[in-house]
Amino acid sequence: MKTRNIEHETIEEDISAALLRKEFLLHYQAQFDLKTGAITGTEALIRWQHPGRGLLQPGQFIPIAEACGQIVPIGQWVLSEACRQTRAWLDAGLLPMRVAVNISALEFRNKHFLENLRAILNDTGLEARYLELELTESVLMEDVYSTGALLSALKAMGVQLAIDDFGTGFSSLSYLTQFQIDALKIDQSFVRAMTPDPEAIVLGAVIAMAKSLKHRVIAEGVETPCQLASLQNLSCGEGQGYLFHRPGNADALADLLEAGVSKEIAFH
Repeated sequence: MKTRNIEHETIEEDISAALLRKEFLLHYQAQFDLKTGAITGTEALIRWQHPGRGLLQPGQFIPIAEACGQIVPIGQWVLSEACRQTRAWLDAGLLPMRVAVNISALEFRNKHFLENLRAILNDTGLEARYLELELTESVLMEDVYSTGALLSALKAMGVQLAIDDFGTGFSSLSYLTQFQIDALKIDQSFVRAMTPDPEAIVLGAVIAMAKSLKHRVIAEGVETPCQLASLQNLSCGEGQGYLFHRPGNADALADLLEAGVSKEIAFH
């Protein structure tokens, strides 16, 4: 425990300087239409190229950044970099698509969030319709009244909104009609546990409900052809996961965008 605490404190100290040293970077994981294999979007995923520890995954530092309050400037950098890169892909004539960025509770509740987002879109020249913000159920339900006002402001800007890790929270389904949501991201735990019964029944009901509400549905963590076939049978619209594409740098995704479709997976 003492060793863990020391490591925690060390990473916390390093986080403060990481932004200045430009040690953070983004990887991108493509999202696909499960009928055609066409790329529909990508999710921006932060990594930390630590000078002493190597490449760190989000789980190794994001909880610490949240605990020490550094997640707000880190989140702002992620938004700015994701928008800048997407604008660069568009300018290069690559396939137009949205970029999804995860937003933490501290970022979302920060009083300068909307102001900073507007400035980022203006500075990068990215149209708001190409940006999708991913929010968890717990973030949405923290303060329903203020959440509704924030989401309305974001929709007025033209930003798309998605509920991340859908099905893992303990909130009321009524918010799906209260809030202006564009997409539901089905948590990978549902996809991995999917069997003919009962998980597939629950998943099928969620997909049907989302479609009736005109929400897009994106399945996370698709790793096997069997999972893909099951999701297709349930009429799930989109998916992302190692079966299609592993997260990689901007150049790797640019190569994929040039093709515009996954050629390795049999979608039919």
